[in-house]
Amino acid sequence: MTTSPPKLPVGADRSTNEASNGKIANAKTAKANFLGVFLSTFVTIFLAELGDKTQVATLLISAQSHQPVTVFIGAATALIGTSLVGVLLGQWLAQRVSPETLDILAGILLLVISVGLVADVVGI
Repeated sequence: MTTSPPKLPVGADRSTNEASNGKIANAKTAKANFLGVFLSTFVTIFLAELGDKTQVATLLISAQSHQPVTVFIGAATALIGTSLVGVLLGQWLAQRVSPETLDILAGILLLVISVGLVADVVGI
């Protein structure tokens, strides 16, 4: 017993149907990729910002000014601006430096910052 290929609508050929299926698969992959990058970025930045000096400064300004909406708009705009600078700089670097080199440079930079912070705490 042989199976026949699926019936196509009148006027459609198999190549059109296969191209259409490929576009759907690509759209699903792009959507999954977007969600993955978005969620990873959101969770990373959200957790990194909890309790950091920006949040404390925003809390203090809001308490002093009694204008929480204005403080929120100002803080959100500032965070969007700094994020834009980071994204643009990252895009510029990605076009000029390999990902492996960026990883190494980021590791070295974080190590230097850590050593400087420890030296400051210890009093060296």
